[in-house]
Amino acid sequence: MSRYNVIVTDDRFDSYTEEEQILLKVDASLKVYNFTTGHEFPPEVLNADALLANLCPIDGDVIKKLSRCRIISRYGVGYDNVDVKAATAAGIWVTNVPDYCKEEVSDHTLALLLNCIRKISYIHKRIREHGWNKHQELSISRIKGRILGLIGYGRIARAVHNKIKCFGFEKVLVYDPYIKTESILNQGAIPVSMEKLLETSDFISIHVPLTQETNGFIGEKELRLMKKQAILINTSRGPVVDEDALVKALEAGKLQSVGLDVFEQEPLNPQSPLLHLDNVVLTSHMAYYSIEALHELKIKAAENITSLFTRGRPIYPVNSI
Repeated sequence: MSRYNVIVTDDRFDSYTEEEQILLKVDASLKVYNFTTGHEFPPEVLNADALLANLCPIDGDVIKKLSRCRIISRYGVGYDNVDVKAATAAGIWVTNVPDYCKEEVSDHTLALLLNCIRKISYIHKRIREHGWNKHQELSISRIKGRILGLIGYGRIARAVHNKIKCFGFEKVLVYDPYIKTESILNQGAIPVSMEKLLETSDFISIHVPLTQETNGFIGEKELRLMKKQAILINTSRGPVVDEDALVKALEAGKLQSVGLDVFEQEPLNPQSPLLHLDNVVLTSHMAYYSIEALHELKIKAAENITSLFTRGRPIYPVNSI
């Protein structure tokens, strides 16, 4: 019998070889379930020593029932599906992998942005419909000399900034009240207010976590402040943008186009108007993905658990016990 029992709460991977190899070092067994909510947890899961959670919501009521759990290790950067306050009160560590998929999400952000600027998806669709050289239908502007706005300036936003330095932007504006002005200036960006960024930027990319503060952060008021020819990219979390307000702005021609990898409801509702708008580029919450990133994620999520069992503290805690 293993010393520790570790449970995967929701099965999203084909294999768990990496996790099993890491966990063997502390004599921990791994069992995989596929729950849609923590309220489905049977006694075996409620009695586990550690949880490896993907998207399964684990709220305060569920956390109170975890009799032995010492850590909830989240696969990914965000951890908004776990009630961190309740976990802290219960003496349970919550962890993430904050340095995961920086390269992938920043690459994907640029892919969406370039697609929207150059209208790649629209042109591709028109060619398949036997349309050719329909430039008169399009409004395509040069990138050089334009202004990029970054909402949030963490690891991914900084990677985006570094990667676009050869594009010839006039300037890069940043809104992030949690980053020191000096730090932003040292990177060659300009710290500004949210209002200034929205009013001034030609292209806007969102890079904030989902919190109570950022839920619905970009709504009707914020969209109204943007330039009519602005392009908006979101690879952070879907609920950061008010989708109803976004659709209205797009349908009214108040934005040039939008690139979205994340949505308020996932998978995206088949009835969503976003599916029928030519000035929207959609991907299926996959900006994080590469073979290398997935391998790194699985190892580090498991190492958070083994570090707690061997050293008394996980590698990447988001709370303090």
